[in-house]
Amino acid sequence: MKKILDFPDGFFWGSATASFQVEGGIDNTDWSQAGRDGKVPPADAGPDHYNRFESDFDLVKDLGHNCHRFSIEWARIEPKEGEFSEEAVEHYKKVFSALKQRKITPFVTLWHFTLPLWLSEKGGVANKNFPKYFANYCQFVVKNFKEECVHWATINEPNVVTSNGWVRGVWPPFKKANFIEIFFVLRQLKKAHIEAYKAIKSVDLIAEVGIVKDNMYLHASKNPFWIIVSKIFRWWWNFYFLNSIKHYVDSIGLNYYFHYHFGERRTLRDKSDMGWEIYPEGIYYTLMELTRYEKPIFVAEAGIADEKDQFRAQYIKDLIYWTHKAIQDGADIKGFIYWSLMDNFEWALGYDKRFGLIEIDYDTKERKIRPSAYEYKKICQSNSFEINI
Repeated sequence: MKKILDFPDGFFWGSATASFQVEGGIDNTDWSQAGRDGKVPPADAGPDHYNRFESDFDLVKDLGHNCHRFSIEWARIEPKEGEFSEEAVEHYKKVFSALKQRKITPFVTLWHFTLPLWLSEKGGVANKNFPKYFANYCQFVVKNFKEECVHWATINEPNVVTSNGWVRGVWPPFKKANFIEIFFVLRQLKKAHIEAYKAIKSVDLIAEVGIVKDNMYLHASKNPFWIIVSKIFRWWWNFYFLNSIKHYVDSIGLNYYFHYHFGERRTLRDKSDMGWEIYPEGIYYTLMELTRYEKPIFVAEAGIADEKDQFRAQYIKDLIYWTHKAIQDGADIKGFIYWSLMDNFEWALGYDKRFGLIEIDYDTKERKIRPSAYEYKKICQSNSFEINI
C-alpha cells in the first residue's frame, strides 16, 4: 500500500554549489595560495561553472528545482582591500538574471570558506578587524544585489572552519591552536556574523539574513559517562555558536552529514566514498533540535559522495522522509537543498569525491545527469513523496 506525504505549499527544492568549488579561475584566495604551496590539491578550472552557468541552470530547471543555493566569491568582489570590482558585480548580476529567467529562487552564501589573499595575509579570521572587513563586504554585496535576492546566509559552517583550520590544521591557515586561540576564532566569527547582520539590515530591511550551521546528530549508549560526554560535545558543537547569535538571525540553514554515537564502536551500516556512515534519520533529530530557536529552517546542504550512484537515490528519499517527519512534529522547515548540483572541488581532497547530481568529466567539461537526480526530480516537481506502508 502506498501513502503520499505532501510538503507545504511554497516549499523550496533545489541543490547547492560554492564558488571556489565550481567556478574555476579564482587565483587570489588563501586556498589558491595553499594549492600553489602544495599544502592542498590545486583547484583548476574544475567544472568551469563561471563560464557555463547558463547551461548549468538549464539543467537545474530541467531537474525540477525551484531554488538554487550558491556563494558569491569575496575575492572576486573585493580583490584588493577596499577596492570593489565592477566586473565581478556585473558577472553575478548575470548569474542572478539567469536564475530569474528560469524562475529559480536564489539562496546566497556570502562566505563559503575562501578568503581574499590580501585578507589572509593580514591574518584572516584572526585579524582583530576581521568582523569589520566582513561586514563591509556583506553590506556592499547586498546593497548591489538586494533587488535580485532576499535569502542571504553570512557564514557557511563556522565550526568546520575552526576545526579544520585551527584544530586539525588541514585547511588554511593550517594551525594547531590551543583552546584560547580556538575560542578567539569562534568569537571572531560570531562578531563577524552579528556585524554583517547589522550592516545588511542597514541597506535592506526586508533581507532574510541567516547562518548555515554544521550541526551533527550526537547520541550515546546507556553508559552515564558517554551520555555526559555527548551532552557536552553537543552543546559545544551544535548550540554554542547559535546561542551567541540567536537574536541576529532570521533563519537557520542546516548542513547535515554526520552522526556520532558515543560508546558504540562497531556498525554494519554502509559508508559513502568519504568514509562517512550513511545515517539519514539523524537529520530528523538535528532539525528538531533547531526548533528551540523559533526560526524558519532550511536544509541548506545534505548529500553523499557516491561516484557509482548506488546509494544516492535512496539516501535522498530517506533524508526527505525524515525531513517530512520533522515538519509533522512541528519544525518550521521551508526547503530542502541537496549538496551538490554537480561534482566539484572537495577542498583538501581535490576532485576525487563525487557528490553531484550531475557528473562532471573534468577533461571535456561534459555534464551527465545521474539516475538519482531523476528520482529527486519526481519529488521536486510533485512537492510530495510516496512511501510504502
